[in-house]
Amino acid sequence: MLLFLSQEPQARPGPPPPVAAAAAAGLGPAPGMSVCGEAVGAGSLPSELVVHIFSFLAGPDRLRASAACSHWRECLFYPALWPRLRLSLRVSPAERPRLEFLMRKCGWFVRELRVQFAADNYPSGGPAAGEGAAVAAGDGEAAPLCPRWLELLRTYLELVLCVLSSVRNNRNLQKLSLFGDISILQQHGSISNTYLGKVDPDGKKIKQIQQLFEEILGNSRQLKWLSCGFMLQIVTPTSLSSLSNPIANTMEHLSLLDNHIPGNTTLITAVELERFVNLRSLALDFCDFTAEMARVLADSNHVPLHRLSLLVHSVSIMHKSLDSMPEDENWKALTRNSTNLRVYIMAFDVKSDDMLRILKPSIPLERIHFDSYITCVSGAVVDLISRQYDKFLTHFILMNDVIDMSGFPDLSDNRNEDPLVLLAWRCTRLSLLAVHGYTVWAHNLIAIARLRGSDLKVLEVTEESIDFDQGELADQDVDPVHNLIEQVSLGLGRPWHAVMDIELLSVFTEPTRHFYREMQSFSEGI
Repeated sequence: MLLFLSQEPQARPGPPPPVAAAAAAGLGPAPGMSVCGEAVGAGSLPSELVVHIFSFLAGPDRLRASAACSHWRECLFYPALWPRLRLSLRVSPAERPRLEFLMRKCGWFVRELRVQFAADNYPSGGPAAGEGAAVAAGDGEAAPLCPRWLELLRTYLELVLCVLSSVRNNRNLQKLSLFGDISILQQHGSISNTYLGKVDPDGKKIKQIQQLFEEILGNSRQLKWLSCGFMLQIVTPTSLSSLSNPIANTMEHLSLLDNHIPGNTTLITAVELERFVNLRSLALDFCDFTAEMARVLADSNHVPLHRLSLLVHSVSIMHKSLDSMPEDENWKALTRNSTNLRVYIMAFDVKSDDMLRILKPSIPLERIHFDSYITCVSGAVVDLISRQYDKFLTHFILMNDVIDMSGFPDLSDNRNEDPLVLLAWRCTRLSLLAVHGYTVWAHNLIAIARLRGSDLKVLEVTEESIDFDQGELADQDVDPVHNLIEQVSLGLGRPWHAVMDIELLSVFTEPTRHFYREMQSFSEGI
């Protein structure tokens, strides 16, 4: 279990007390002795002083210091020392006793709780040899997987229950953020539901999880930030009704994302959103963000919205219609009420025709991320973005993992100017550009670096995405790769190299994980 512990900023320690100063100067009692001559050990220090000492230590150092004696261990979990708890949990049975101990100690008083259920140890394929896997798949049946899936799903549910049960009565909770990194399950679609039925056949655990979540919302008295992403049916369309009106009225951030809700079900309606009059940031599935919601947020009774994060997923578009999405007049009304609004969109395997419908001119689009396993973005979409959002766009990410033996798609085909070069020219606030799986010509990459210069803080292009003109390759006097590195570095005003391993690309993570992480920092950056 990776444990990230944050603590409140501490004042710089003042001068030592007179006795300590005298001892340091050799004028007082010998070390380990009190003024009265009685031995003083670590265990005899007052609890208030031990807690004060701990408050100056980072989380890991604090844990090590608590091993000094039993008295110090008792002081370790003083509520003021743990205002924030950030956990990254591997889905493993070994995590449970440690998690139970920590949540038993801190769950009842922690003010900010952020938990990520990491999927790093999920098996990546079917059953291993000798493992009695499921029956071969037929129509409507799950694909065969190793038995470990059952144990992983069972452990995942138990860890979720442990976290939620420990904070159910915490009335000090101000921020609650839960992320279920179950990407492999989601890639297999119905597997999660099929195997979930085997792990929890009567649905008792799922119902218990949903009830605990609603209890947390119902018992909250200070909740300002609620974020729940891809947590496998933890949120239902009725969950938010558990929040009292005073809490809903003062909530500042809300994000509800779940790829597992059936059909055209939505987690929040425009009517429910009317209670959240104080929202500064919001994150939803794009198909759930309707024109009616935009009208609610544009109402003068609502405080200005500053951040809006939208996930556009091909699966959602398949089950839900784009007919209810905001039109350009809705975006204009919203930005009139929220003049500082900025939008972050991630599009996953979305067809270019759908993107051309979605990208309305009046969206104050600051960040956009395309990620593809099946479809590719067209040059027309990139060109539209550079023309419509030149005053706002700061982040542009283009990722493509489509297996195509004919090579990477070239956005500049049949065009006088490369769309990425035009993007760099038009979007003067562009500070991050990352590309993988699309052909980027070396001379265009040099042009991008020269156009944006040192203002382009991040320029990440995988080596396999870069191509060279025949003329550059034919010139035997110049090494094209060395020349590219040199020219791009000169343009940016700092050393630059292509990304040699896609795993080193800063944005190369599972798409939902990246979206959730970026949404958190985007929303917190108001």
